[in-house]
Amino acid sequence: MADLQCAARVLVARHGAADYETELLSDDGGWLSTVGREQSRELGTSVAGERIAAVWCSSMSRAVQTAEIAAGVLGVAVVVREGLREISVGDHAGETGDPDPFRAAFGSWLAGDLEARIRGGESGAEVVGRVARVLDEIADTHRGEAVLVISHGGAICSAVPMLATNLVPDHALDQPLGNCAVVALEGHEGGWVARSWAGADLDR
Repeated sequence: MADLQCAARVLVARHGAADYETELLSDDGGWLSTVGREQSRELGTSVAGERIAAVWCSSMSRAVQTAEIAAGVLGVAVVVREGLREISVGDHAGETGDPDPFRAAFGSWLAGDLEARIRGGESGAEVVGRVARVLDEIADTHRGEAVLVISHGGAICSAVPMLATNLVPDHALDQPLGNCAVVALEGHEGGWVARSWAGADLDR
């Protein structure tokens, strides 16, 4: 990570509201709805005062579309990274999602067992690791700058509380992250510190 004298400020946001080709679980598809497109424009406007240097995003279409719209408002470039993708559904692709096939793995992650794995998919350690690598790349690329990052609810809520030194692993359970809601992170000795979560100030 960049040295603390020039630490980056990273605003991590969930993508805008999306429509999907199927209601079955899948790692593919998803595009912004009309509401999602408006949320993305509002996101760009809401962070304009941060003097955003660039928008980084997941490679999934709903995240790329959110990033392009917000970047258009901000007048900056978009950088795409696979590491910001949503958590893979693994062997559960094609299922209805009822009952929740991810509950056991997520519960283990929140309890500290990051080696637990979604069947046919990722472990908690792999999710946290890939998100952390992108955030560290952003910190090193944008020393002393602010960056908007567009990712996904599962990836953000699983990884960010593990990476922020002032959050507990299950922080997101009682703090849902809506579409285009923002988590503000800053470089801190030993990792990241969360300054706000979905509009709630964490500087206490």
